[in-house]
Amino acid sequence: MRLGKKFFQMPTADLAKALLGKLLVHGGLSGKIVETEAYLFRGDPACHASRGRTRRNWPMFTEAGNVYVYLIYGMHLCMNVVSGKVGEGEAVLIRALEPVSGLDAMRENRGTERAENLCAGPGRLTRALGITLGHNNTSLIDGELEIHDRGEKPGILSSPRIGIKEGRELELRFFVAGSRFVSGGRLVR
Repeated sequence: MRLGKKFFQMPTADLAKALLGKLLVHGGLSGKIVETEAYLFRGDPACHASRGRTRRNWPMFTEAGNVYVYLIYGMHLCMNVVSGKVGEGEAVLIRALEPVSGLDAMRENRGTERAENLCAGPGRLTRALGITLGHNNTSLIDGELEIHDRGEKPGILSSPRIGIKEGRELELRFFVAGSRFVSGGRLVR
């Protein structure tokens, strides 16, 4: 069942945990969300919106359930689920998926055979699923990208976020316990 608007309106850290076990779908390609990171408007210097609205981050200030896609290091795309209240600029980064359907196409998109490497990282999963900058500021509620509830309640672990310089002390990375599909830095706290 495709998730509706109300699901995405919960507090950002709660949404980051609630997304675990859900299915991210793009056409015939899908993967179970196994790793997320929450980015908060207040008190989180790693959040793109912490210094206000810009030409790059403006989708973060729109409705919960929209998509924020951005380019990092000039070559990788990252997909975020907009959360929080309109105007506050919060989002959940989807960090890793466990591939479920369309594996042959994902392997072709990524140029790798190993299932564990297809979607283990934000840039890898966008490439595997064919997510582009054209998905920026689209809706998960009625757009091309969808998130479905599978009725799964996985065990959840947390750790500090990966690859940031500021806000490292905030434990806002969440992942499915025991998943071999999470990205690097499998720290357990």
